[in-house]
Amino acid sequence: MISGETISLGIADDQQLIRMGLRVLAESEDDLRLSWEAEDGRQAVRLARADPPDVILMDIRMPGLDGIEALRQIVAAPETAGTRVVMLTTFESDENVFAALRAGAAGFLVKETEPNDLLRAIRLAAVGESLLSPSVTRRVIETLQGGARTRRVHPLLSSLTEREREVLALIGEGCNNAEIAERLVVSPATARTHVSRIMVKLGARDRAQLVVIAYQSGLV
Repeated sequence: MISGETISLGIADDQQLIRMGLRVLAESEDDLRLSWEAEDGRQAVRLARADPPDVILMDIRMPGLDGIEALRQIVAAPETAGTRVVMLTTFESDENVFAALRAGAAGFLVKETEPNDLLRAIRLAAVGESLLSPSVTRRVIETLQGGARTRRVHPLLSSLTEREREVLALIGEGCNNAEIAERLVVSPATARTHVSRIMVKLGARDRAQLVVIAYQSGLV
């Protein structure tokens, strides 16, 4: 989507109270438009294909088809190629965090996230960025650092310049664009450009997948 346009939003959660809270939050913002609500993964996939929103807030634990499988189907469908999915969970230690990121989640937040941070995540996801709860980011990094690591160098890693590899390593450490700019002594705009080029070269949907690539390729 183009920055400044209204962001269309889908909500998938089996708890009516959660859906209501997210709906009220979305409807309070001038730049958000609620497209649909789903109470399980199958309904979310069906609605997403029929009416692809810019962003979907998806509960990870739902009856029938869970959030991760629904995410995989949405990411794979050509109709929803431009849709970004932010996963929501009650449990920040959920064992499916890493699986969700590998499957193409644009972000991962705990449901206790402050409303302003949730709105920020929606807006970042809509323009191709990503946001993880700090506690979730730490867990992902600790999980990847702990134990034996399966080394899987990305086949297109060699297409990156030396500076782009530096940026990718910093993304893997959990740095945002401002922190990358500070570490490399460049402007934030330059940092954003590097991140965008890396995504294009590696075929990554978003920043969250770059974290996974950085670790699996041994850059962190």
